[in-house]
Amino acid sequence: MTLDAGTLDRRVRIERPVAAEGFDAAGSGEWEPVITVWANVQDMLPSRGERLAEGINVAARPARVRIRYRTGITPAMRFVIGERIMQIVSGPAELGRREALEFMVEEYSPAGNAA
Repeated sequence: MTLDAGTLDRRVRIERPVAAEGFDAAGSGEWEPVITVWANVQDMLPSRGERLAEGINVAARPARVRIRYRTGITPAMRFVIGERIMQIVSGPAELGRREALEFMVEEYSPAGNAA
């Protein structure tokens, strides 16, 4: 499997979590940029994007992201694609012989009226 450079048409920032320090800082960590790379982003069909999660209607926007192979990317990281913040839900899966990586990512937002 070869990854055609022409298909890498989106800039994606990869970020890692940084834990906050202090006894009362639990859950208040931040994200720091790791690297910005070119990627191929393919959104999944929207017909399967809504589901009921613990009684709350959640609209998930899943997508598949492919980048050139690189080490050090873990499922604990996230992708920022334009205004979308995407958590990694699957991957990295190695494509070919260290040619590319593929991830399944999802953006979460509450469905319905935000007012």
